Amino acid sequence: MSADALRIALVGNPNCGKTALFNLLTGGRQKVANYAGVTIERKEGRFVAPSGRLLQILDLPGAYSFDAVSPDEQITRDVLLGNYPGEAAPDLIVCVADATNLRLHLRFVLEVRRLGRPVVLALNMMDTARRRGIDIDVPELSRRLGLPVVETVAVKRGGAQALVERVERVDGALPAAAPVQADDAASRADLHAQVRELLAATVRMPRRTAELDDALDRWALHPVFGLAILALVMFLVFQAVYSLGKPMTDLIGEGFGWMGAHLAAGLPPGPLRGLLTDGIFTGLGTVLGFLPEILVLFLFILTLEESGYLPRAAFLLDRLMVSVGLTGRSFIPLLSSFACAIPGIMGTRSITDPRDRLATILVAPLMTCSARLPVYALLIGAFIPAHSVLGIFNLQGLVLFALYAAGILGAMAVGWVMKRIRRDQGEHALLMELPSYRLPKARDVGIGLYERGMVFLKRLTGVILALTVLMWVLSTFPAPPPGATEPAIDYSFAGHLGHWLAYPFAPIGFNWQMSLALIPAFAARETAVAALATVYAVGGDAGQLAPALAAHVSLASALSLLVWFAYAPQCMSTLAVIKRETGAWRNVAVSFSYQFVMAYAASLLVYQVARMLA
Repeated sequence: MSADALRIALVGNPNCGKTALFNLLTGGRQKVANYAGVTIERKEGRFVAPSGRLLQILDLPGAYSFDAVSPDEQITRDVLLGNYPGEAAPDLIVCVADATNLRLHLRFVLEVRRLGRPVVLALNMMDTARRRGIDIDVPELSRRLGLPVVETVAVKRGGAQALVERVERVDGALPAAAPVQADDAASRADLHAQVRELLAATVRMPRRTAELDDALDRWALHPVFGLAILALVMFLVFQAVYSLGKPMTDLIGEGFGWMGAHLAAGLPPGPLRGLLTDGIFTGLGTVLGFLPEILVLFLFILTLEESGYLPRAAFLLDRLMVSVGLTGRSFIPLLSSFACAIPGIMGTRSITDPRDRLATILVAPLMTCSARLPVYALLIGAFIPAHSVLGIFNLQGLVLFALYAAGILGAMAVGWVMKRIRRDQGEHALLMELPSYRLPKARDVGIGLYERGMVFLKRLTGVILALTVLMWVLSTFPAPPPGATEPAIDYSFAGHLGHWLAYPFAPIGFNWQMSLALIPAFAARETAVAALATVYAVGGDAGQLAPALAAHVSLASALSLLVWFAYAPQCMSTLAVIKRETGAWRNVAVSFSYQFVMAYAASLLVYQVARMLA
């Protein structure tokens, strides 16, 4: 670091746009690590100002208060106070606040001002505030706070220009705010009074915005109607996955089948043709076909997130989640786990109570991650007829909704058991932001879909491709001996391994192909589909995978496999994150073991009942 570099710490409430501002300033000149001794992420970056001065920027974890109880807030408080080991106090604090919700964010600004260190307030999302008719008297707010106040728009190029210019104008450090020593309960209540005074003097908000929010919240947050609305919303989301995504999935599958057939016609028989047709086109093509259904699911999740509805769902579910040993704060991490359990588990850092955090980490893998959707879609499409129910609902969508609900109910059951095992009499008050309702911006939703689609495609061309090729090799070699009477695949490495695995999984209805697919699925869930496609293609079942499964697998076995994936132990990457976040192999063992037992017992029950009813 240059000797004259200015060390700047970005702080603020969660969801204030602080990290977006950090990315805007630093671009690719940043590094990510963990704070010493803890797993909380540390982001540092560099920015060279127009004058040539080097700015060293640190993105601190989001915090609501310095009454720190969560690991994130403790890190932020200690770094700003200069009390964190090996971490010098920053030269300048940039406190980022959401200009559309200053009622919540100004309280933390006042706490930061009390530190008596140089502070600049960045009013972020000012473009959104203006569109909503919110008028902020920035000079008056600066005068009353005794701090420089600048406007920023972190999602636009040049949106931090005013902040950079403000830092550029100072020669040396900014003047420090006057420190306030009092820190008792009365003083903290005084902060709320100060916020009310500041808002009354500097902010004009159109009443129509508040009226709309209040009118919608009367229904969305109602203890009865609100839950019914939430259930209906999630139900319609899963209906849409099949109604909108399935036709595109079928089209992609037919396209890869057509390309594979033409490729096979133009190549001589041999390993290369087998690898390309049975491995690449059949295996990867089958998995890629489910991308539209995954994107439809994320389209609705992103729309609900952008609209401001998801925090209200967390608030609505708080009492229910506390009753089963979780907390309303668990909702957002658990919702993130529908995309992938890894960011969901990392999102538990905002949960203040250690018992609640551990409980959320252990149940997060029960949420149906997007990697399971290809397995669900494959088996539902092969075994569940596309009938309508009551003339408006799709039976396949109903089954998909039931599988997601099974994961949620399983998580609640596990949380309830943990609550009984580790009784806790502590308080679990939920404090979180309820943003104003807003229409989702097509650009933001589109960027989110693009990012999630690219994550899927990178996995497809990375670990899934490698595992697909490996599965083809194991299914093809060694060749059958002269005079062999069984199918060639039975003599391969995959055949021997699959037949051995079939013994422990026979009671739950898995054939050897299904048992074999569980191995690569431990590395990546989607690979189970590619593995099944490759094994059946090498075994002589040409065409699409769904008809091959319908010809070789009973309905009872298919239902058993669906239930297995609803509860089965998560992939190895998720287990590694559990170890990193909790620091104990014991928690990894508990997570793997209870999910294995849960999946096996549920599959056994479903399989035996389905056989009796068949």
